[in-house]
Amino acid sequence: MTTEKLASARLTYEDYCQLPNDGRQREIIAGIEYMAPAPNTFHQRLLGRLYVELSLFLRQHPIGEAFIAPYDVILSAHDVVQPDLLYVAQEHADRVKPHGLVGAPDLAVEVLSPSNRRHDEVQKRALYAQHGVGEYWIIDPYAESILRHVLTDNGLTELALLRVDSGDVLTSPMLPGFALPLEKLFG
Repeated sequence: MTTEKLASARLTYEDYCQLPNDGRQREIIAGIEYMAPAPNTFHQRLLGRLYVELSLFLRQHPIGEAFIAPYDVILSAHDVVQPDLLYVAQEHADRVKPHGLVGAPDLAVEVLSPSNRRHDEVQKRALYAQHGVGEYWIIDPYAESILRHVLTDNGLTELALLRVDSGDVLTSPMLPGFALPLEKLFG
């Protein structure tokens, strides 16, 4: 198959919009469809707690907006993802459209599930780096930890591994004043 035919076989955002709405999370990365089952209860409780804490903070400090999945992030014609949670700084509010986010969020958050670990740690990390996501948090509910990555010239680079058993507190320069003890998040 020629390169031209391979390129034309890749799914686009328009193709993505035509996929069945059957309750499964769907994403396309480099034009290839990825599906995942619905998250488990543990995942949803953790994600819900983080979203509530971040939303309350943003209500008191209107520096941007948070969204929770399902919410389309259109990074390119062939890259459409649904981070578990994302933050868009006020200065990038023009990226927020009625159908989703067009462009990179300032912060993307993924909560690991047994079925998605490699996808989130490798593929999505590389994709987020490629499109300029400033910070990426990977939350491991089983290890009760958060791995913070920040965008550098070398891509998304590991900045800190935060753990409940170390008494760590989640903060970010992108969210001045936000401080969430991991014990509260994973409790």
